[in-house]
Amino acid sequence: MNKNIAIIGSGFSSLAASSYLAKEGHTVTIFEKNATIGGRARQLSTNGFTFDMGPTWYWMPDVFERFFGDFGKKPSDYYELLKLNPAYKVFFGVNDFITIEDTLEKIKTAFEKEEKGSSQKLQEFINEALDNYNIAIKDLVYRPGLSPFELITPVTMRKIGQFFSTISKQVRKEFTNSKLISILEFPVLFLGAKPSKTPAFYSFMNYADFGLGTFHPKNGMYSVVQGMAQLAKELGVHIKTLQNVEKIKVKHGAAEALVVNGQEMKFDIILSGADYHHTETLLDEKYRQYSETYWDKKVFAPSSLLFYVGFSKKLENVAHHTLFFDVPFDIHAQAIYDNPQWPEDPLFYASFPSKTDANAAPDGQEAGIFLIPLAPGLDDIEEVREEYFEKIMGRFEHITNQEVKKYVIFKKSFCIKDFIEDYNSYKGNAYGLANTLLQTAFLRPSLKSKKVKGLYFTGQLTVPGPGVPPSLISGKIVSSLIKKENANL
Repeated sequence: MNKNIAIIGSGFSSLAASSYLAKEGHTVTIFEKNATIGGRARQLSTNGFTFDMGPTWYWMPDVFERFFGDFGKKPSDYYELLKLNPAYKVFFGVNDFITIEDTLEKIKTAFEKEEKGSSQKLQEFINEALDNYNIAIKDLVYRPGLSPFELITPVTMRKIGQFFSTISKQVRKEFTNSKLISILEFPVLFLGAKPSKTPAFYSFMNYADFGLGTFHPKNGMYSVVQGMAQLAKELGVHIKTLQNVEKIKVKHGAAEALVVNGQEMKFDIILSGADYHHTETLLDEKYRQYSETYWDKKVFAPSSLLFYVGFSKKLENVAHHTLFFDVPFDIHAQAIYDNPQWPEDPLFYASFPSKTDANAAPDGQEAGIFLIPLAPGLDDIEEVREEYFEKIMGRFEHITNQEVKKYVIFKKSFCIKDFIEDYNSYKGNAYGLANTLLQTAFLRPSLKSKKVKGLYFTGQLTVPGPGVPPSLISGKIVSSLIKKENANL
C-alpha cells in the first residue's frame, strides 16, 4: 500500500532513504531547513573558491557502488571519481613525514623504512582487517539494530575477542614505532571515538584506508550529494529547501502531520534524518523516547573548528589530504573525551582539493580546509576561533617551511555554534555518536520510535553509525524496515 511520506533533512541518509522509498511507489517529500541540500555535506562557493563544508574523504567506494546499483545505476552515471596518489601525507614535525600512497605494496615499503619487519606485520594486519570488512560492510552494518542476536553469527562468534579488545591494543601489540601506530589508529577517528575505546573489530577501517584507497569526486563531495538528489528526483522525490519543520503532530499514538514554516501538512509516515535529539524535541514530551539525561550520558563524537581558506598562491610540501600529528595525540584526546576543554596544542587536518581539482580554486591559487577536532558543547566565541587559526597557521608555516598567512585572501570559520544553528546538532557535535562497544548496533538510538507509530529515524545518531558510507547504509536499513512494517498493515 503506497504511503505519503515526509523526510526531515536532506543529508546522505535522507537522500538514500528517499530513493528506496520512492522506488517502492511511495510519495516522498524531503523538507530541508537550509537554502541548499546536503545537510552537513553542503558546499561553500565564493571568490572563485569551492569548499566542501563537511565530509572531504571518499572511502569505501563499494558502498556507493552498492547504493547506486540498487537502482540499476553506477556512481559514474552521476559523478567522476579520481583515485588520489598520495592518499594523504602525515607530518610529525619539520621535514618529518610519512606519505601514504595508493597501493598496499607502496605503503608496506613506507612502513618498512620506519620499522624493520613491519611490512609483513602490516600485511597480516590488513588481511585480518579485510576479513572484518567482509563481515561488517557486506553483512552486519545492513542489519537494523533491533536485537543483540543480529550480531551473533558463526562468523562473529569466531571474532568475539575483537569486540572486547581495542584497536589501540591490537595495533600496539604488533607495532612499536609511534608514527606507524598513529597512522594505523587514525582511520577509526572517523568512527568518532578514541582508538583505546574502539573495539578491535573496527580494524576494517584500516582496510578501507590501505586496501581500497582514498578517492576524490570531481567538483568535491558535494557532487555525490547532487548525484543522489538527481537519482531521487528521477524516482519522483520532491525536495524542498528553506522548509523549517517546527512540530511533529501525533494523534491516537501515530504520527499524523508536520508543521512546516507554520503550515500543517498531513503524512502517513514521518522519517527524520535530522539530529535525533532535536527531532524528539519536535514532539510533545510524552512521546519522546529518550530523556535529556540519556543524551547527556552518551559518548558523542567530536565537534570541529573548521576554516575555509583561499590562498593567493599555490602551496608547497602538502598533499590533497594532509594530517598534522606533530603534537601528542593522547593529550588532545583527553581534551575531547576525558576533560572537555579547548586543546592547548591541537592536532589538525588540512585538505587542499585544488591540488587535485582545478575547479576548486582560481588558476594559480589554492583552496584549503582546516579542521581541529573539539569536544562538543565548548564555549565557542570568535576570539577563540581567531586564536586557534593563528596557532595552526604558525605551525603550518613552520612544519611545511613556507609563508602562507600573508597570502590568505578569503577565510570563513565554522564551529560549535554553527553546527547548532545550521543543523540543530546536539551540543554542536559534528559526527554523531561515537562507535564505542556500548554504543554499537542495538545499543544505539532506535531506527523506529517506540512511542509513536509511523515515526522513524535515520542518520549518524542511529545505526550503523557516523560517516558518509554508514549514512547511505542507514537510509537503506530504515527504508527496508518501513517496507517490512508497511507490508504487514
